Amino acid sequence: MTLVFASNNEHKIKEIKSLLGNSFNLLSLYDINIREDIPEEEPQIEGNALAKARFVFNTSGLNVFADDTGLEIAALNGLPGVHSARFAGENKDSSANIEKVLSLLGNTEKRHARFRTVIALILEKKEYLFEGIVNGTIIREKKGTEGFGYDPIFVPDGKICTFAEMELAEKNTVSHRARAFEKLKEFLIQY
Repeated sequence: MTLVFASNNEHKIKEIKSLLGNSFNLLSLYDINIREDIPEEEPQIEGNALAKARFVFNTSGLNVFADDTGLEIAALNGLPGVHSARFAGENKDSSANIEKVLSLLGNTEKRHARFRTVIALILEKKEYLFEGIVNGTIIREKKGTEGFGYDPIFVPDGKICTFAEMELAEKNTVSHRARAFEKLKEFLIQY
């Protein structure tokens, strides 16, 4: 089955290919000649995932899935949430986003957070949603060089290292994205 993943983020594409395996022919936006940034203007993560999937489906007519992820920090009333990628500005600077989070948290001991991914799938003109959540803690300084986004400051519950300190295979056993994509994969296999 051929599916478009509505992303040109090389880190995400690599992660998703490893999750889905060889059962699917995965195309990126670049592969189908969509070069522009798809607007992410919805107030909820689910809305952004659906908007991206609909944009690609309406442009290409191909079966597509899109994801949106937010880091939700309890002490910041759920921020950065839907604004995670642009928390420190429109240029999607991960380092600036991390610095802003750490600055806002300051010395608080309340550092509980969760990553939440929602995947929107449009398959044969029907829409489906899949969600994955991982709870964890925001540490006080960056650790690790793997992954992307907030990975260097997020330690999932039950682990002692950040996502950025984990090999991709280990991260894919516990991450929010992996949990959502496992649900997507199960659905596609049974489809």
